[in-house]
Amino acid sequence: MTGNTTLADIVVGVDGSDESFAALRWALREAQLTGQRVNAVYGWTRSWDMGSEASTEEGWAQLRAQITERLRAWVDEAVSGLDDVSADDVTLTSVHASGTSALLRIGKDAQQMVVGRRSLGRVARWFTGSFSASLAEEATVPVTVVRIFTDEDETMQDAIANALTPGEATVGYARPADGGGRPVVVGVDGSATSRRALEFAAHEAHVHGLPLHVLFCWQLKDLGIVPGYENAVAPVAEGQRRAEHLLDGMLADESFDESLAVQAHAFHISAAKGLIAASRYASHLVVGSRGLSGLDAHFLGSVSKQIVNLAECTVTVVH
Repeated sequence: MTGNTTLADIVVGVDGSDESFAALRWALREAQLTGQRVNAVYGWTRSWDMGSEASTEEGWAQLRAQITERLRAWVDEAVSGLDDVSADDVTLTSVHASGTSALLRIGKDAQQMVVGRRSLGRVARWFTGSFSASLAEEATVPVTVVRIFTDEDETMQDAIANALTPGEATVGYARPADGGGRPVVVGVDGSATSRRALEFAAHEAHVHGLPLHVLFCWQLKDLGIVPGYENAVAPVAEGQRRAEHLLDGMLADESFDESLAVQAHAFHISAAKGLIAASRYASHLVVGSRGLSGLDAHFLGSVSKQIVNLAECTVTVVH
């Protein structure tokens, strides 16, 4: 599951925003560990201050040169301060299309596509209002969303915590201290997509030298028929035993690298709530695009959308 095979490129959406710089830096650090190539993709249209559309071949040549110069400047800014990384390690690709369309076109054969977003649900400008539908839903490769935090996030969360807490004592909504050992967390449910998510997560944990935690967030409807309760609703304790049995079965045929520390957990909670809660303590959360809610065909429009918008760490949606 974690063997050393040649991996395809990491394709990153770049638009000059802090979010996209964070995504590019994340991808470059990943590539340092895996030996992959990073392809920075800029999708441009006339609405992005590129001037009027060229009408001659000479005009198009000048416009392409201008776009390349802009993209190169962004990459130079993003890699500044990174050790052992230079702009020469990045392939520059500009596409006359919207950002989503550009990534879908260039990234169709990538190992993964990477974009950035701020916390509190503000997705990088390319994808505002259309990220889930246009990229995560249409992509056929994993999509990684790199989250960045700002001081404003902590200030607003503290303000909310203090406003809603009785008494005069000052409280805070502090995130757990960042540490080098936060695990990679993957949500599973036994579906083919979740098995691919597990494989992706195991690779990430192995590459980064982190523990892997496998979570099966279950509700009774997800367990099928609980033995002994064919005509009745099983108690939660029986459901937990059934969930743990199913989880053991999900992992029985998996082969992990001997150096990888793996722990498995079954929790009686909805997938969205459980995985969002787990993201607070994870370095990276991996989910499948289908199946984490009782094989719900509308999963991408519900559970994974909530996770992408609300998770407190980097998230990968695997297809």
